[in-house]
Amino acid sequence: MTNGLRLLAWLSPAFPTGAFAYSHGLEWAVETGDVRDEATLQTWLVDVLAHGSGRTDTILLRHAHRAATAPGALADIADLALAAASGRERHNEALAQGQAFVLAAAPWTMPQVPHETPYAVAVGALAGAHGIPEDDTAASYLQAFVSNLISAAVRLVPLGQNAGLRVLAVLEPVILATAEDTKTATLDDIGGCAFRSDIAAIRHETQYTRLFRS
Repeated sequence: MTNGLRLLAWLSPAFPTGAFAYSHGLEWAVETGDVRDEATLQTWLVDVLAHGSGRTDTILLRHAHRAATAPGALADIADLALAAASGRERHNEALAQGQAFVLAAAPWTMPQVPHETPYAVAVGALAGAHGIPEDDTAASYLQAFVSNLISAAVRLVPLGQNAGLRVLAVLEPVILATAEDTKTATLDDIGGCAFRSDIAAIRHETQYTRLFRS
């Protein structure tokens, strides 16, 4: 029960990581018409989860979970996570949220992590240090990740709250499948083919009117 409560707290929208300020490139995708309704949002998010940063971050999270008591290994994972960012804003998004998470998690005793620790690595390390099951952490992280993107899309498209919830419900099997797919993945398996999402994140850097930081 305690483990569940901690995951709910750490991955809640109310936990002060500043996630609400990032769209992960969705703002550019909405402006260009790639994401314009419920159906296209669902398609976009399936690709991000299964073939893009959702999958990559979950692999990194799992390895950070296993290395929670090994500062040297955590430092290497953090470096790899930052190197894997597909652009400046993705790099800043992961790092700013990671640093905010580390500060906010202080009451639960954060393990020793590098000063520059990306969000997924910080979450994995904290969960591992507290003995929270790795699979639960991975699935919960993906759920929180996609929920934040849906929230951004609801504001940007715009979509109604009910449409956003329908997308979230449809994505449940994709979330679980991505969590399962990363279970035996090594760090050498990091990579993806959600190129349009990566391009969106890069193009957002020079987008004229922006509500979000990524």
